[in-house]
Amino acid sequence: MPVWRYSMKVKDEERIAKAMAWDVPVSLKETYEIFKIIRGMKLKDAKKLLEDVVALKQPIPYVRYNLKVAHKRGLPNRFPRWKTPVGRYPVKAAKAVLRLLKNVENNAENKQLDMERLVIIHAAVHKGRYIKRWVPRAFGRSTPKIGTTVNMEVIVREV
Repeated sequence: MPVWRYSMKVKDEERIAKAMAWDVPVSLKETYEIFKIIRGMKLKDAKKLLEDVVALKQPIPYVRYNLKVAHKRGLPNRFPRWKTPVGRYPVKAAKAVLRLLKNVENNAENKQLDMERLVIIHAAVHKGRYIKRWVPRAFGRSTPKIGTTVNMEVIVREV
């Protein structure tokens, strides 16, 4: 059996909560852009942002993986830190990250941490395993269909 570890070591274990999700079938690039935005936010603000993304009210600015991505109206004004007009609405990845944030919130509640003072100090996404399948084609041939997965981890701290 594999051993799962967090990629960040934290000293004060009593004031933090952690959560991980493995082999989530979402895009690595979209999840990376979401985590880049929510890192350093309060947990309730990050959840509100992701709910707005799922409702197609708030786009996520794309900073790294932004080739051939359309501009969204007013995006630099909403996120002045990133200074980019390029963005998208990654609904599927936002739902998966929102599920992970609810999980870390439940873990924090179990440790009796104050929900209003939780800040995301670490949010990372890593490549998961590939799921390889075959699609039957004409004349007895077949084509590989490769699905990608990601592993996500979030650590929140009470400040």
